[in-house]
Amino acid sequence: MDIALALHKQLATVLVLYYTAVGFWGLGLGVRNTGPTPGFRGAIAIAVIAAVGQGLLGLASLIFVRPPSETLHILYGIALVLAMPLASTLLRDRTPRGQSVALGFASLFAAGLAIRGITTA
Repeated sequence: MDIALALHKQLATVLVLYYTAVGFWGLGLGVRNTGPTPGFRGAIAIAVIAAVGQGLLGLASLIFVRPPSETLHILYGIALVLAMPLASTLLRDRTPRGQSVALGFASLFAAGLAIRGITTA
């Protein structure tokens, strides 16, 4: 099960980079006064699915290998999984440009959560 822990660590770095790219994409859409495109929404869905996969690998590592050194690490993981769905739900009534900008900032926030998760592992 050390494989699950190794994948958990690698996917954490991937999530930081991916959420950062999606965040800048959303801010770029906002600068161009454009709403979220289907591709952008798809990228967010991929990020959420990857975060859930990250959580499942973390759960496998928790059960079969060892718990994280700080229990706060688990809280950051849960927050990472919930951040984008919550942001998407709260932004329905905004203007299209506002949705893009807010989702961009939410993605950057999620990248920060992933970084904090890495530092508390």
